[in-house]
Amino acid sequence: MSKKSEIKVKVELDENHVPENLSWEAEDGNQKGDCGAVMMAMWERATKNVLRIDLWDKDMTTDEMKMMIHQSIITMADSFERATNEEKMANEMRDFGHYFASEMKLVD
Repeated sequence: MSKKSEIKVKVELDENHVPENLSWEAEDGNQKGDCGAVMMAMWERATKNVLRIDLWDKDMTTDEMKMMIHQSIITMADSFERATNEEKMANEMRDFGHYFASEMKLVD
């Protein structure tokens, strides 16, 4: 028998359908928490296309969004390298991530 596990994202909306609160819960390890934003990408095999869900709550600041995007670029490079062994391109992605951080004044 194969194991199944669920990861849930809960979104509370205000009267204008704007996310007010975001939380997540994972069965494995009985983990859960609140978050300010969710960026989810899923590969749809039938259409060979990425399906995306991007949500952020009212309290997410522009500076927090910049930090989240920066960290996402770096972790995407790490995932890409692990999946493909394409070290050169992963390093190019990381270089862009560092450039992004510098331009957004996230680092000195």
